[in-house]
Amino acid sequence: MKQKYLILKEKDNKLIKIQEFAELDKEALSLLCEEAYDFSTIKSAISSGKDALILALRTKNMYPPGIYAEKIAMAVAELYKSKDKDSLELLFDDIELLTKDRKAVEVREPGEDDSTDIDELLEDDSIDEMIEDDMDDSYEDKDGIKKMGSSLKIADDDFADVDDDT
Repeated sequence: MKQKYLILKEKDNKLIKIQEFAELDKEALSLLCEEAYDFSTIKSAISSGKDALILALRTKNMYPPGIYAEKIAMAVAELYKSKDKDSLELLFDDIELLTKDRKAVEVREPGEDDSTDIDELLEDDSIDEMIEDDMDDSYEDKDGIKKMGSSLKIADDDFADVDDDT
């Protein structure tokens, strides 16, 4: 599943808002949650360190995985300290979270081109290589499933006792 976190800085209201989107339908991101934090909360959490900021950003409604939470916290701190930026977008793909080779999250300005070159997708052999690396060759030489004995026995006359009234 693909996810997007849009982090907005509202200077007038002295708020940082985080909107969480997820790809529920193919190629369409749906808003799942929006949380707002006042500047004083963010400032205090930033001064207490990364873990305190992550703790302050996580809520009952928005609780991203640790690797995502860390990237979100870094982006919030960057946006809070920035004089000229008003928003940041973080894009995540769960397939990257699940693979051993965790690629960097894509950070971009809102409104940048979302298109992906189809040729790049077709040339990506990383999934095939990952599957081949994880296969264990020791199972190739194993015999088929052996017949196993069962301790359950069916009596010959039990299955024939059917009530004729039905």
